[in-house]
Amino acid sequence: MDALPQTAPAKSGAKQFLDQLFGAGVLTETGVDGLYGRSGDFEEVIERFLALVTRTAGADVVERIHFPPGMPRPMLEKSGYLKSFPQLAGCVHSFMGGEADHAQLLQMVANGEDWTEMQKATDVVLTPAACYPLYPTVAKRGPLPADGVLFDLQSYCFRHEPSQDPARMQLFRMREFVRIGSPEQVRDFRETWLERGPEMIRSLGLPCDIDLANDPFFGRAGKMLANNQRDQGLKFELLIPVANEKPTACLSFNYHQDHFGTLWGIAQANGEAAHSACVGFGLERVALALFRHHGMKVANWPKPVRDVLWG
Repeated sequence: MDALPQTAPAKSGAKQFLDQLFGAGVLTETGVDGLYGRSGDFEEVIERFLALVTRTAGADVVERIHFPPGMPRPMLEKSGYLKSFPQLAGCVHSFMGGEADHAQLLQMVANGEDWTEMQKATDVVLTPAACYPLYPTVAKRGPLPADGVLFDLQSYCFRHEPSQDPARMQLFRMREFVRIGSPEQVRDFRETWLERGPEMIRSLGLPCDIDLANDPFFGRAGKMLANNQRDQGLKFELLIPVANEKPTACLSFNYHQDHFGTLWGIAQANGEAAHSACVGFGLERVALALFRHHGMKVANWPKPVRDVLWG
């Protein structure tokens, strides 16, 4: 890898990189780890990267759907997310009491007490991945066309894993392409993006590698699920050095087999359960990688990189 510019952080510390981002005004501290404001330059880099992703997708026939960062609680419960990732889930709570309860809440706030016990869970949970609301939506449409379907999704997502690693935000944006159809259709889709992804990232002057991966399943049973996922080659990640010596997953390539098709009753044209695959882009992570490798001043980035992003 080429020598990093002087503005790049030492490899030893995510916190050093985070402080550098704060000092340059790229991110704004809020007092909560993993919850940050973003500068105009940061947002523009993400916009330009999104345009690059669209150009890379080319002539793919795609239906665009953007869901909000919240989804129905029963939908998350049925998805099995709480079985696999309870440590990451977030539920929206709200005050539902009367005037007396309100007075009690205000007194608790004034006394510095934990007032959150005055709130109850709503029917909304925070979206953990952009594709989760998609599958029940597709199921309602009936059997898929013979050539399957392809969706372009984007959403803010939440995962409760507070950290001073700036690449591990609690609220972050994810763009996904989701292919649903026959096993051959979705495997071809994933293979195509396993080639496109590294080419696109390298065009930005970023080092990257593709590696076999697994999701962070919870508990002892989760270790077996993770091993099965790796053994079957269901998940690959595109890794870029961002804040630590260990590279960070910035793109993921996932083959779900017929899991969501069976779970939600999505049928192929022949009546069999549909298979699905997705490619996900961690937008903040890619932007952070660009600031990490090219410096905090976007105007000073290498011309070839700026040409790719700004044309």
